[in-house]
Amino acid sequence: MIDRTHPLPVRRQCQLLNLARSTAYYQPPPVSEATRALMRRIDELHLQYPFAGARMLRDLLRHEGQTVGRRHVATLMRRMGIEALYRKPSLSRRQPGYQIYPYLLRDLTISRPNQVWAADITYIPLRRGILLPLKLRPPSRHGSERTEEVARWQQKQANRLNGGRPNGAWRWS
Repeated sequence: MIDRTHPLPVRRQCQLLNLARSTAYYQPPPVSEATRALMRRIDELHLQYPFAGARMLRDLLRHEGQTVGRRHVATLMRRMGIEALYRKPSLSRRQPGYQIYPYLLRDLTISRPNQVWAADITYIPLRRGILLPLKLRPPSRHGSERTEEVARWQQKQANRLNGGRPNGAWRWS
């Protein structure tokens, strides 16, 4: 948003955007390698135990020999966008202002090839981040067979990208 090479001074650009000038000059501190390794391990544990909150993850990390506090784990979880999965109140109630989209295929007769397509997105953790592959496919009457085919494809992609190791053997380095 703020361009330092622009002829308009940074001070004026900040005024026009209603930003404090310190925001234009702020450089976030780099994340240390130890913190990055801890974040990777928290991500691995979250994939194994999606219901685990900060306290349980802290206990799992301490069991592995890492001394870390609950608040630090909670901060890293918040930074990574990780949240424990648990039953929350009133999830089945419709929220005011939430738009319900119609199911467009309800009365549609699929009569020719390539008339309707479906998409499948999966989450694959890698050494440096994540991969979200998208697979477009035509829908099938044999839903369970198609689901197994998609699962096999995702597993093959994960193994190929992970150096041939099976799904449970991620190597973070």
